[in-house]
Amino acid sequence: MSPMAAIRDFHAHIYFDPDELAAAQALAREAHARFGVPVGHFHLGPVGPHPRGSCQLTLLPDQFGEFAQWAVPNRGKLTIFAHAETGDDLADHTDHVIWFGPSEPLNLSIFG
Repeated sequence: MSPMAAIRDFHAHIYFDPDELAAAQALAREAHARFGVPVGHFHLGPVGPHPRGSCQLTLLPDQFGEFAQWAVPNRGKLTIFAHAETGDDLADHTDHVIWFGPSEPLNLSIFG
């Protein structure tokens, strides 16, 4: 068994439908205020492997545990898809994942 590649950071994608945009923006603002994490663009529809609207938060490995404990009670009805960034995009979006809320099918065809 080979060791897992080093984790550079984690991406936490807040998923939302159009009527949940304000809630997603508020959650991202709270995460930024609490953890100082960069907040990405709010994509209003599917982009990349993500099946619906999303916004990416980027967390350092030593922030992720505290973020996870915060996200569980604070996400409301929003789903958060989190994954490690190791440089192996397919594995990072299939094997190195955590779902906060219901899991959703990803468009993995973009990874070849």
